[in-house]
Amino acid sequence: MAKKNQSKRLTHQHKNSHGVVGIFGKEAKLHDMTVGQVSHLVLSQLQTDFPTLSFRYRDNIRKDEINLALQKVDKDLGQTLFVPNSSIIPDGGIIEVKDDNDDWRVILVSEAKHQGKDIENIRAGKLVGKNNDQDLMAAGNAIERSHKNISEIANFMLGESHFPYVLFLEGSNFLTETIRITRPDGKEVILEYNSGMLNRLDRLTAANYGLPINTNLCKNKFVHHKGKTIMLQAASIYTQGNGARWKTEQMFNIMMEIAKTSIQVLYSDLFYQVQNK
Repeated sequence: MAKKNQSKRLTHQHKNSHGVVGIFGKEAKLHDMTVGQVSHLVLSQLQTDFPTLSFRYRDNIRKDEINLALQKVDKDLGQTLFVPNSSIIPDGGIIEVKDDNDDWRVILVSEAKHQGKDIENIRAGKLVGKNNDQDLMAAGNAIERSHKNISEIANFMLGESHFPYVLFLEGSNFLTETIRITRPDGKEVILEYNSGMLNRLDRLTAANYGLPINTNLCKNKFVHHKGKTIMLQAASIYTQGNGARWKTEQMFNIMMEIAKTSIQVLYSDLFYQVQNK
């Protein structure tokens, strides 16, 4: 409840401060906002930029909704459901726009994952491992839930030509460059970005067909192979290559870009509302 109230307060502050310039002023000090809080700021900015369109935010999509969306694509799909009230809950929630037929269309789904505390541990002089005698900890599998959410949103949006799923990664398990961290005693520890013990990026690029990371992949890619056309729904995966934390403004700008790309793809279905602007 506290986070929801804070999000509403920040949205109100965002409107009163005349948008992006005010909310990201030096006095705001909002570098530690969650992706969900940033999502509410994105919603507010979209309402300002597109005053004739209707937007909404929700924090989950039910499994029965996903099955219904699949059935609209093909009657054989979406037939299996064991837990009627099950749902997926992305960290940053879902933003939708209402089209000319009064249907809600997804334009942004966001998540953020932190995995790997090696940088923090080394800087604090903390040793890890079974016997507390190691500088580095072998990477875990905490990101596996992201694959499920990506797959479920892909099912929900199978009938769309865009896939606005953005995943923000940070931590020592998502490095794209080798870094050196110094312990309090002066010892320098090298974190190799291509270490199989540390890096977990390859497990997530399975969700974007090995397409480039730190890239807006919102528009679905259509490939042709042996006379067939295949539609690819690729998640947009962003990582701080040196293990740094994401700042609010960085996430906001990326999320706005993806949301606006979605609106561009959906433009023909929003035409009459946009023309009334």
